[in-house]
Amino acid sequence: MRFRDDNAEDLDRARAAVRKWRAEHPQGTAGELVAELGGRFHPDYEPVLRGVLAALELHGDRIITGGPHD
Repeated sequence: MRFRDDNAEDLDRARAAVRKWRAEHPQGTAGELVAELGGRFHPDYEPVLRGVLAALELHGDRIITGGPHD
């Protein structure tokens, strides 16, 4: 899969799925996330799912992820 061929709907769906998963698994790892959600997306989407998780933890969804607040 070429990510430039990806569309906004797929990324929005990934963001929503990762947010929901993180809320349900606050101590879960990226590997666990990919194991549970990976089958819902293109097989090459693993780096995208990991990236969405990292972005959530770094940019504002810290309440959901249980990280420190600014």
